[in-house]
Amino acid sequence: MTRQCLPLHRPAANSCNIGGFASHDVFACLPSRGRACLGGLAVLGLLLPGCTPAHRQASWALYPLPRSHPHDGLAVVSQPDGYGLHIWIDADLREKGICQPRWRPDAARLFNGNGSAPFSSGLATREEFFQAVARRDVRRALRQQSEALCREREPQRSFRWQEPPRDASQVKEELLPLLEEHDLLSDPKAIEQQENQLLNPGQPDQTKGSADRQ
Repeated sequence: MTRQCLPLHRPAANSCNIGGFASHDVFACLPSRGRACLGGLAVLGLLLPGCTPAHRQASWALYPLPRSHPHDGLAVVSQPDGYGLHIWIDADLREKGICQPRWRPDAARLFNGNGSAPFSSGLATREEFFQAVARRDVRRALRQQSEALCREREPQRSFRWQEPPRDASQVKEELLPLLEEHDLLSDPKAIEQQENQLLNPGQPDQTKGSADRQ
């Protein structure tokens, strides 16, 4: 006796639609093993798209987020829930006629990166910085902001792109310049003597006399 299958487009009672087909109609045309496999695939297909909610994925949004001047910061939403990096961009003007970016691998932690009022506080890890700048779209955005920063601050200089460091071996720690004599604090006794002369003009310096007795 030949088994007749229900038309695929015909709805059946107690059936659910999967991809536009009624599950009861599809299962009726398959042997028991085929029905089990198709049922498993259907359930898997329904579950996979909803495994990871959108807010649990990094959006990798990129946009300028100035610190104190235009173009001196870039927001990188590299983590779920709007967390990420606030990369600081500085202009290196040490070479005559050249303006190039000076990188700080110690980026600030970005908060509310997908919201209307993003802000940063504290520091992110250097590893996060290295992972972010390994992306081509992040480097492209950093180059755009670096060039705009140089045009804003030193339009007469030529811009030269400098790649950000990709790992710890490429980070160049800059030494602070040594203090010059004029940068040092004055002698506290000399400051006190000057104050006494200003407050008591024409009177002998009592500070000097007490210092002599000592």
